[in-house]
Amino acid sequence: MFTPRLPRPRSLAGQLFAMQAVLIAVLVAGYALFTYVGDRGQAREAAGRQAMAVARSVADAPSVRQAVAGGDPAARLEPYALRVQDDTGVDFVTIMDPDGIRWTHPDRDQIGRRFLGHIRPAQHGGSFTETYTGTLGPSVRAVTPIEDGGRIIGLVSAGIKVESISARLQDQVSALIGVAAGALALGAIGTYVVNARLRRSTHGMNAAELSRMHDYHQAALHAVREGLLMLDGQFRVALINDGGRELLGARGDVVGRSVAELGLPAPLTGALLSREPRVDEVHLTATGVLVVNTSPVRGGERRGTVVTLRDVTELQALTGELDSERGFTQALRSQAHEAANRLHTVVSLIELGRAEEAADFATAELELAQALTDQVVAAVDEPVLAALLLGKAAQANERGVELVVATDTRVDDGLLPPSLPARDLVTILGNLIDNAMDAAQGSTGARVTVTARTDGAGLRLLVADTGAGVDPAHREAVFERGWSTKRTDGSSGRGLGLALVRQTVRRNEGELRVARGDGGGAEFEVRLPLPGAGGTEPGGAL
Repeated sequence: MFTPRLPRPRSLAGQLFAMQAVLIAVLVAGYALFTYVGDRGQAREAAGRQAMAVARSVADAPSVRQAVAGGDPAARLEPYALRVQDDTGVDFVTIMDPDGIRWTHPDRDQIGRRFLGHIRPAQHGGSFTETYTGTLGPSVRAVTPIEDGGRIIGLVSAGIKVESISARLQDQVSALIGVAAGALALGAIGTYVVNARLRRSTHGMNAAELSRMHDYHQAALHAVREGLLMLDGQFRVALINDGGRELLGARGDVVGRSVAELGLPAPLTGALLSREPRVDEVHLTATGVLVVNTSPVRGGERRGTVVTLRDVTELQALTGELDSERGFTQALRSQAHEAANRLHTVVSLIELGRAEEAADFATAELELAQALTDQVVAAVDEPVLAALLLGKAAQANERGVELVVATDTRVDDGLLPPSLPARDLVTILGNLIDNAMDAAQGSTGARVTVTARTDGAGLRLLVADTGAGVDPAHREAVFERGWSTKRTDGSSGRGLGLALVRQTVRRNEGELRVARGDGGGAEFEVRLPLPGAGGTEPGGAL
């Protein structure tokens, strides 16, 4: 079945153009009509004044009074009336007796006949103007009496035909039409230019499509879980969704405010203020880890920036745990290799008949590994910390670094409150140990010393290494994202561990400092408050 295709509604710009064009045309036509009517009325009034001036001049002329008083006034006055008519530009000058019988007229056949029009006011000494249809057609005429010694001896009428008045208006009407056409053309051109720009801005969509797009826009904006931020050309917030407010910790109305006024960390603020696109950059906030992407919006000029934010705090924590597990796996693989070598050694000693030496070799290796395990388990009852230290010890051994648990380490199981998640402890201590192993690796007597204990102030963690230490000038910079003593482009994973440590410590309202350790390397100290801490000796339970 054939379904007729309905025409697409006119675009919003097209509708506005049509409305504005009609409005301009009506305004111009109305103005032209009003001006024409006004000019026509003024032209008739001017014709009446001209006719009255001519009539009074004729009536006041002494020669006219003498001709009326003498014999045969028609013969004497007709040449004079025709000369005045030609000189003044009126269409007729009629001189008549007090009863209205013509003495003069442009048409000689009308001389001696009665004047067509009103003369009664003039017969009583008054002057007036009127529009009347006479022998020459419709005309604007003036009638005034000829007085001699207070006695009315005749009447004078001067007039201009309506046709002549219309001819006089013709030039004004032509100019008016030209001005109106020019105004209409300029209005149409201006309207077209404005609407062409509007059409480009609205992409040719009509009002219904714009409304529907706005509804979709609002629904999509608040449906996505990721943060979405739109900045204008001056880096002011033009739009932000609920996810963006939550991830940036924005409070109140931030629309219209500059990014620099939002109180964000300096690296994140710098990324948002950059005119270059940023792709999958990792940034830290007070509460989490964000992946930031920025894309400039261009359209002949820079219009702003679109920013997307993804919360990878949990992902970063899981990545850290995965890295730890990967390290444990590598350490176990290395230990398995070493165990195979030792087993071959034991078997070979037994085959050589040296069973006693084989037993001594095997038990010595077991005692060494068990000693570290016993030390950690005895000092740290908290299972997460104990597992972390044992795993890091295996990693350190693989990398040629000795990991030492200080003798005054003591953390009992169940002391850590729910407000201090085990994952945060893994983030803090794991990253500090990894950083210490990186610093100590390759140094003489490479060693990392870990101290974990509770005292009257809460939980205290110390990690010291035998590396080169931290330059006092860089003791604040080491906690910035991207800072590393190794080559890094800022987008790699390096330079993030210590920044995560500081973020986690601040989130738990703790303290973090770095100083020069007794071994010459760096010593990082973390203090985390624990509820109910107070009055216990160092190394004691809370």
